[in-house]
Amino acid sequence: MIQDFSKLPGIMTGRHRTRLAVRILVLPFIALVALSAQTSRAPAALSGNTSSPSSGKIVDHSAFDSLLRRHVVDGHVDYAAFARAPSFASYLASLDRVDPTALDDAERLAYWLNVYNAYTIQLVVQRGETESIRNINKTFGLLRLKGPWSEPFVRAAGRTLTLDDVMHHILRREFSEPRIHFAMVYAAMSSPPLRSEAYHGAQLEAQLEDQGRRFLRESPAANRLEKVRQEQGQRSPMLVLSPIFTHYRADFGITRADRSRFLAHWFDQSDSTMFQTGRYNSVESTFDWTLNSQARWAAPARKPAPPRGQ
Repeated sequence: MIQDFSKLPGIMTGRHRTRLAVRILVLPFIALVALSAQTSRAPAALSGNTSSPSSGKIVDHSAFDSLLRRHVVDGHVDYAAFARAPSFASYLASLDRVDPTALDDAERLAYWLNVYNAYTIQLVVQRGETESIRNINKTFGLLRLKGPWSEPFVRAAGRTLTLDDVMHHILRREFSEPRIHFAMVYAAMSSPPLRSEAYHGAQLEAQLEDQGRRFLRESPAANRLEKVRQEQGQRSPMLVLSPIFTHYRADFGITRADRSRFLAHWFDQSDSTMFQTGRYNSVESTFDWTLNSQARWAAPARKPAPPRGQ
């Protein structure tokens, strides 16, 4: 059980921390512009706009789809099966031949989500890792290595990229779509669950909605709504949320009210007052970096660590 939240993808380097600090400093000056952009661009990521042609072209993800359906159960991966499958290597090679600029926004977003998840699996497979993705290129004393997300091994769209490049320079920068954080899987038990199907532009809206439901409502170790008794004898709402919502806070809304409205979408109508007023407390859950493999899933149950702050 690893509790270092600073090791989420893209958060572990000084470069990213500096970038985040700059973003925080300039937020007062760009808040109105960013809010307007979020309102106008988020739906466009799924419906298409003038920035990407609505050509009707699609990417063939059928090989990846078939592998996911056979070798992913409840979000847990049979990595050995992916390593043995010739179709997986062929699929990865096919991603390098895609021209994303020829795709509409929904198809392009689906493509990059599949790139991220497929190459995360490939990284685990090619290194033969069985415990945690964080063991790959890890830091030993004063020797600082690249880390799993900074290794330039992703071949996509004719480019060589890192997983951080795909996440931060493409998915987070080009799409104002916070639900990508429910679709990208870090090969960890506390990640959002990996779907047993590939992402497709035509089904992307429904797939992202389902991922939000599964992560926020059906992954209680990561996210849940609780009632905590206060000293006055009253019961106040407590949201236990994945560290993802802390580290990528700006992606879910500029203000607390924005983030509350975003979260409210996945909870019951009876909880709407809590989100409307913002009268709730929140605490981070513990992020478990244990590999999301079927072998680890089938291992003897471990006592889960309590959420931080409880």
